[in-house]
Amino acid sequence: MFVINSVMSRKAAQSGFTLIELMIVIVILGLLASLVAPEMFSKVGSTQKKVAATQMLSFDTALEIYRLDVGDYAENLEELRNSQKSGWDGPYFKKKIPLDPWNNPYQYRTPGDNGQGFYLASYGKDGQLGGDGDNEDIIHQ
Repeated sequence: MFVINSVMSRKAAQSGFTLIELMIVIVILGLLASLVAPEMFSKVGSTQKKVAATQMLSFDTALEIYRLDVGDYAENLEELRNSQKSGWDGPYFKKKIPLDPWNNPYQYRTPGDNGQGFYLASYGKDGQLGGDGDNEDIIHQ
C-alpha cells in the first residue's frame, strides 16, 4: 500500500501544465491570431457591401411589384409597408424598412437619374455622397 500511495502522490504533483508550457501555447495562439485576424477583418467591409446590395435588390423587387399594383413607384420606401394609394395590395416589404449596414438610411428618390424609375443607394460607412473603400457609394441600377 505504501508503494501505491507514493505513486499517486507523485502523479498528483505532476498533473497540470508548467508556466513555460502555458507561455508557449499563448505565444503560438498570439502568432496565429496575428496572421488570421487581418484577413478576417478585411472581409468585414466587403461583406457589408454585399449586404447593402442584397437589401437593395429586395427593395427593387418590392418597388416593381408596388408599381405594377399602384401604377407608379412609391414616393418613399415606407410606402412599401403602408399606403393609402388606390390599387395598393401590400405590404410589399413585411419587415421594418432597414437601415444600411452602417446604420444610415438608404437614399431613395423617384424619378431616378437618366430616365430610370427610381434612384436607390447606400452612401457607405460615412453616409456621404462619394468616397473610397468602406465609404464607397453602392448604387442600385
